[in-house]
Amino acid sequence: MKLRHLLIATTVSLALLSLPSAAPAQFAGAGPRDNFRDTSILRPPAGSKVALIVFEDLGCPSCAHAHPFEVEAVKQTHVTLLRYDFPIAAHLWTFEGAVCARYIQDSISPELADEFRSAVFASQGILSNEDDLHRFLSNWLAKHGQKMPAVIDPTGKFAKEVTADRDLGLRLNVEWTPTVVVVTRDSYQVVCGTKDGANDPAQILEVVKAAMAQTK
Repeated sequence: MKLRHLLIATTVSLALLSLPSAAPAQFAGAGPRDNFRDTSILRPPAGSKVALIVFEDLGCPSCAHAHPFEVEAVKQTHVTLLRYDFPIAAHLWTFEGAVCARYIQDSISPELADEFRSAVFASQGILSNEDDLHRFLSNWLAKHGQKMPAVIDPTGKFAKEVTADRDLGLRLNVEWTPTVVVVTRDSYQVVCGTKDGANDPAQILEVVKAAMAQTK
């Protein structure tokens, strides 16, 4: 999974804001209609023809359902994955959860950060607040031979990154989690991202393959 782009995704996307907006397309099937605003951010990073963009909340059951389909699509196609944190205010621990994932990625490894996100999605039922999250993180780190830090984000760096992701989603007008979009250099197809509509994460792989075929 090309999640090494996670830390630079916001910088890349903000740099693309000056480019013309991407246009909706149908790479495969008919995705749900979107209410996006600034679609200039819906582009793959330099060097990639196709990318899978995901705005997610770690406490969202629909995000947990979509997560394995995203992972499988990237595994099979090696498409670039740009994952943005979009924590919902009503979910008391998910902003901190995203901060913890950033800590693991920056301080340990991107691969373990991926595993942590997957573990959190699978454990949503036992996480109700930040205390639950920190106990979960401490146990998870111990199982992976790591120690719980005294302070996870002493400089506020990771919180700023999560806030930047959320602000980017607001600029796009993300209304629902997960918002999953397959993008090429000039067009995109929404797979998930509306309250009502054909939000079917099982279609992610098909849409990614179709987009790749159209860019050849």
